Amino acid sequence: MKAFRILGIALCSMLIMACGQKKQTAAVGPMAPDPNAKPLVKLAKVVEEPVDQLLVYSATIVGEVKNNIAPSAPGRISRIKVEVGDNVKKGQILVEMDETTLSQQEMQLKNLETEFNRIDQLYQVGGVSKSEWDNVKLQLEVARKSFQTLKENTRLESPIDGVVTARNYDNGDLYGGQAILVVQKMAPVKLTINVSEQYYSKVKKGDAVSIELDAYPGETFKGKVSLIYPTIDAMTHTFPVELNVANEDLKLRPGMFARATLNLGTLNHVVVPDLAIDKRAGSGDRFVYVYKDGKVYYSKVELGQRLGDRYELLSGVENGAEIVIAGLSKLADGKEVEVEK
Repeated sequence: MKAFRILGIALCSMLIMACGQKKQTAAVGPMAPDPNAKPLVKLAKVVEEPVDQLLVYSATIVGEVKNNIAPSAPGRISRIKVEVGDNVKKGQILVEMDETTLSQQEMQLKNLETEFNRIDQLYQVGGVSKSEWDNVKLQLEVARKSFQTLKENTRLESPIDGVVTARNYDNGDLYGGQAILVVQKMAPVKLTINVSEQYYSKVKKGDAVSIELDAYPGETFKGKVSLIYPTIDAMTHTFPVELNVANEDLKLRPGMFARATLNLGTLNHVVVPDLAIDKRAGSGDRFVYVYKDGKVYYSKVELGQRLGDRYELLSGVENGAEIVIAGLSKLADGKEVEVEK
């Protein structure tokens, strides 16, 4: 019995010692992070490089010329001779209106011509005065002009070579104000964009333009600046610019959505990785941290174009500066840092 008691005491002593060792180990545990340790950052040196100054605008393609085909007064439509999508030539008759009035006017004109011929013969032999002759001649000239105007508004011609892009009536309808047909010139076509006034002195007539369309993915069409408006909109501080595209193959159609890119030349600007750009909470400002003498400093920047995984900077960082590209989350203005080797 005594031997068992001694053995039990020994086992208890061993258990107490083991527990003490575990508590000691637990007390030591892993080392807590040092709150005074310097943040570890990675730096990159930035340099200026030539950057194409590209301006991209959205616009809708329109025909260079758009004509609404309609008479000058209400009337019955006898026959529409073309359909939407038809190519038409300048001078081609597109619509014939009711000719009742035209026929009446033509008969009156013929009667006046007969009367003038009679008066003219009498005038030649002294049978009527010069004033009578002048009066009948004036009536004849007025009737001829009226007949020609009525004829033009009865047999409606296309004023241009183009394509019929809209038809708003059927044969027999009474014309009531809306154009009967719309004809547009499809080659060339044009786009109008609104450019910020800061570029007014940089955009020149004849500048090359690249045009991209959703209808033709991956394809680029060439155009040029054809017209620059001479005034600035006081509300938007922009000015309209018209772009012309030859469209010889007629692939571009009025109404298509397009993106037009103007290249205003090349400027040397600092370019930084997009990882270096941070946004200050509570504002839309963008900034980077510039490293100098063991510390980092907040620098507000103005972004230009995105160039893949980099940004063009218009201001905020000098050429040759070192900036932070990793470890931004724990930084503050003027904070000391440790640079990753």
